[in-house]
Amino acid sequence: MIRDLCDGQLEGAEIGSTEIIFTPEKIKGGTHTADTKTAGSVCLLLQVSMPCVLFAASPSELHLKGGTNAEMAPQIDYTLMVFKPIVEKFGFKFDCDVKMRGYYPKGGGEVIVRMSPVKQLNPINLTDRGTVTKIYGRTFVAGVLPFKIAKDMAAAAVRCIRKEIRDLYVNIQPVQEPKEQAFGNGNGIIIVAETSTGCLFAGSSLGKRGTSADKVGIEAAEMLLGNLRHGGAVDEYLQDQLIIFMALASGVSRVKTGPITLHTQTAIHFAEQLTKARFTVKKSEDEDDSSKETYIIECQGIGMTNLHL
Repeated sequence: MIRDLCDGQLEGAEIGSTEIIFTPEKIKGGTHTADTKTAGSVCLLLQVSMPCVLFAASPSELHLKGGTNAEMAPQIDYTLMVFKPIVEKFGFKFDCDVKMRGYYPKGGGEVIVRMSPVKQLNPINLTDRGTVTKIYGRTFVAGVLPFKIAKDMAAAAVRCIRKEIRDLYVNIQPVQEPKEQAFGNGNGIIIVAETSTGCLFAGSSLGKRGTSADKVGIEAAEMLLGNLRHGGAVDEYLQDQLIIFMALASGVSRVKTGPITLHTQTAIHFAEQLTKARFTVKKSEDEDDSSKETYIIECQGIGMTNLHL
């Protein structure tokens, strides 16, 4: 996909290959289609293409095909409900239209993403978590799965959250995905907590054969509660997704996080190699955080400039 976005050369990109050689050229806007042909995640396609098309010569429209709600990747609902509002703080907007939802193993989902290039990215400061003000989400069933599963996932998640957070209404809507907007069968859940300072945290889970609806709901609820305990201003999954943008931004970005994930360490390693940006990770010095594993990731961004604009 990235080769096509920039008319580059790519050698060795086939199954069984142990080495690839990629030579990028000028990033161009316009309409591009990328199809995984499997349940491969459209959200991962979006993750890798977004920093590129921000520095294209003209606006882009990306038609991304594959899984929208797949394991080992963000669900499209996470991308829209959590990643999008936070990443837009870097000073750009994108529009994402979910045409068809696709699940493991068939895939068949499609999203259309539209975005315009920017001159530069602004740095971000996400260090003030605030207090949780809202908890909301959706559970879904698609295809032949009975609607009761969606209701059961929601009820189990609400019960689990209530044990720890009693004073907030938890609004989780069960949804039957319309036939014409979902390919194949699937079920899952996403729950988002919003804070007084606009921070967003999520917990999510997908149904698998042999896993009860209750278990799926509880897994998402426990993931959300875990992300609310560490005192950071982002959840463990947003952490690594912000690194490349921090590296490219103009100025110093600071993000407060819980324990640093291996994904984040890897993202920092490669962002530093590719961009000459400098990252530091320090234990948070706030007295509120002293008992917790809370860190500040700071980055001096390189101020990448779009020469086409």
